Amino acid sequence: MAVYAMEKIQAFGGKVVACSDSDGYIVDEAGIDVALVKEIKELRRGRICDYVGLRGAGAHYIAEGSIWDVPCDVALPCATQNELTGKDAASLLRNGVMAVAEGANMPSTPEAVRAFQAGGILFAPGKAANAGGVATSALEMQQNASRDSWSFEQTEARLAAVMRGIHDSCAATAEEYGAPGDYVLGASIAGFVRVAEAMRAQGVI
Repeated sequence: MAVYAMEKIQAFGGKVVACSDSDGYIVDEAGIDVALVKEIKELRRGRICDYVGLRGAGAHYIAEGSIWDVPCDVALPCATQNELTGKDAASLLRNGVMAVAEGANMPSTPEAVRAFQAGGILFAPGKAANAGGVATSALEMQQNASRDSWSFEQTEARLAAVMRGIHDSCAATAEEYGAPGDYVLGASIAGFVRVAEAMRAQGVI
């Protein structure tokens, strides 16, 4: 869910300038008030347009157009499949985006992925960047199996280690196969090799 991606960005010192729902998007150059967005979406069950009236001066709501037209350093598509098109990718590249990380299952179309790769930016595919949900399920299973209960901080530390490992594996695999910086290739090959090794270990092949 995008709101938790925004929380993490702020925790690391970043500034979120735009976010959207299915009706439109908001822009707040002073930085999105993530607590207010959570209140609107999770407590009030409202729409993102409600943010402007509650936030006041400096916040804008845009019903038409695309959130990907907003200039940014990092873009995080976190909603639905194929939400970020080749046209959107071209707009992001024109506006100087440096990195795109998928926070959903295949939110970028193949045309968008090709544009990002051709543009030489850092592009993290969902199979790697969006692995946190599956990883957390595995951590929950580990707790259940050991009849243990971890604190939020313990779980987050374990998840952070898992995600660092995924990043390092993708980067190292891309380097090994002659495509440094290509996280798409690195994630695909690293995932395939890991599954193949697990099958061999079980005597399947």
